[in-house]
Amino acid sequence: MGDTNPIEPPEAEATTIVRPSRTVRMGRRIRRVAVDTTPLRSSRDYRLLWSGELVSETGHQMSHVAVFVQVFQLTRSASAVGLVGLVELVPLVLMSIAAGGIVDAVDRRKLWLGMQFGFAAASTLLLVNSLSPHPPLGVVYLGAGLTAGLSGIASPTQAAMTPRLVSRKDLPSAIALNQVMWNSTAILGPAAGGVIIGAFGLPWAYGIDAITYGATITAGILMRPMPPAASERRASGVAAIREGFAYLKGRRVLQSTFIADLIAMVFGMPRALFPILAVEQFHDGAEIVGVLFSALAVGALGGALTTGWVGRVRHQGRAVIIAIALWGGCIVGFGLAGDNLALAVVLLAAAGAADVISAVFRSAILQLSVPDQLRGRISAIHILVVTGGPRLGDFEAGMVAAAFSPVASVISGGLACLAGVGILALAVPQFRRYQAGTPT
Repeated sequence: MGDTNPIEPPEAEATTIVRPSRTVRMGRRIRRVAVDTTPLRSSRDYRLLWSGELVSETGHQMSHVAVFVQVFQLTRSASAVGLVGLVELVPLVLMSIAAGGIVDAVDRRKLWLGMQFGFAAASTLLLVNSLSPHPPLGVVYLGAGLTAGLSGIASPTQAAMTPRLVSRKDLPSAIALNQVMWNSTAILGPAAGGVIIGAFGLPWAYGIDAITYGATITAGILMRPMPPAASERRASGVAAIREGFAYLKGRRVLQSTFIADLIAMVFGMPRALFPILAVEQFHDGAEIVGVLFSALAVGALGGALTTGWVGRVRHQGRAVIIAIALWGGCIVGFGLAGDNLALAVVLLAAAGAADVISAVFRSAILQLSVPDQLRGRISAIHILVVTGGPRLGDFEAGMVAAAFSPVASVISGGLACLAGVGILALAVPQFRRYQAGTPT
């Protein structure tokens, strides 16, 4: 009774709410949106794979630009540049189909490592040819075809390795990190390649490419073996390939992920026209070719770096459809941009962002619904579509440009992409309604 100090009752203290500061709230929002780097921190072998690819893919992108520039310099022909896509497509198809019979039956690390030595040899061939006073066009096509064929095995092997290196929970984040890596290299490689080709010549681009494969070779040597588990030793060769295609039968959602990407890349990929547009529309040379290639990747990298939200999207099929429609619309806008380089670059970047979102959702649908013993075979089919589509697109763009004009080729391709994805959405309602976690 004698204590008259105005002390608050304990109940009042218990109900006091401490609100997080504005900085803390902002940090939480950024973490929800930013790409999750957990796989890089938690898995040594995934970190080796990712960092090795980061270096070697940068060199490969330089070489990729160099091939288009060299073919145009040698021929001054849109159809000859477009033919690069067809020359690459044939070995890519054959080797991707062959990969379905071996990726699940051998040590994936050893197989992937062997392909890196092959890539270095193909780049060396292109380097030696470019040093000739009169480089034969056929050798340029041969080097490009060898690289594409090797990627038909290396890419599905790498895709099948990733789910073994990270937890199931972290797989979508690893897929997004792969997109960050690929698109980072697709920015730096073409941009640097264009400058290097313009300043020093084609041999430098090919030489740097050959050297950078040392990074993936070193990573492959340091990684732990990855033999097939006992449960995976079931089929090989032609029987394994048949098993992979048989698994897709009746699975309309999985089939639609492949069809959607083909629609976008076959009709809406204008990259074969970049060397021609750089000269005829933007009145410049190799440097602008590098800028146009990099613009797609800048947008894709921006999209990949802000994929923290993708794990919360359940309607993944609908997300793919919307992303591809945005891609097609941006490509139409790029074709209508005229000689306004700044607008053209912005529209290509927006297209790249839409494409990477589509890629993340398509990969998540595939990797989370396919059993591991079939993952190599289905990944081979997936990689065939992902890498074969742009090459078919190169051929289609070159042929249409030769028949009409480069601008007509770009605009008609974007419109065909919009029409195609709309037809797919109507024809396969299962894909449109697909939600994460439901059977495919």
